[in-house]
Amino acid sequence: MQRLIPDPGPTTVEEQLDSYRPREMAGDERPFVAMNFAVTVDGRATIGGVSGPIGSEADTAMLAGLRTRFDAVMIGAGTMRAERYGSLPGERLMVIVSGSLELPWDAALFTEGAGRVLVFTSSDVKPPATATSLEVVRHDGAVDLTAALRHLHEEHGVRALLSEGGPRLHTEMQALGLVDELFLTTSPKLAGGAAPRILEGELPEVEPLELAWLLEEDGELFARYRRAR
Repeated sequence: MQRLIPDPGPTTVEEQLDSYRPREMAGDERPFVAMNFAVTVDGRATIGGVSGPIGSEADTAMLAGLRTRFDAVMIGAGTMRAERYGSLPGERLMVIVSGSLELPWDAALFTEGAGRVLVFTSSDVKPPATATSLEVVRHDGAVDLTAALRHLHEEHGVRALLSEGGPRLHTEMQALGLVDELFLTTSPKLAGGAAPRILEGELPEVEPLELAWLLEEDGELFARYRRAR
């Protein structure tokens, strides 16, 4: 792996993440929030409905390494239905945003009995019993993401939150100004056809970003962007 920006030279995933401390950048009212996505050169965020075929082993290593730097991982219901997550390493909190509570309750995340899951929802449906520890926080009308992040910060001590999609959740969080950084892997692949991008719908205004680092391995690019100050 090569670091292209800043200070060009050889590097590794471990070396790049060693000095990355998102917990130290948390605010007083909410966690520090980073998004992580992988896309093809033509902008597809999924192939065959899932993200796995896009990235490489290096991308998987970056994802796994990033998770160790954060207290919790957040996803939307659509991502949970498509990817069917299992438990996270290190007992990290898995956070799901699901308005309807229509989730794959037979997925390993709920049946393994490992880790913890918190679901923010606006539904009054009672979830089934799960082997994994489950907390449900209900909001009236629709999930209030600002209040959800405040709850994670105040009630669970979450200082750094990694969100892995999907595009609808990403758009809502960007529109509310809740995203501090974006990790974007661009795979040297073309897929064509219609598929989700990393945003679904338009933002209120164009959001400028600053490039913090750019890495390359076998034609795959790993970018870390900050919200422009």
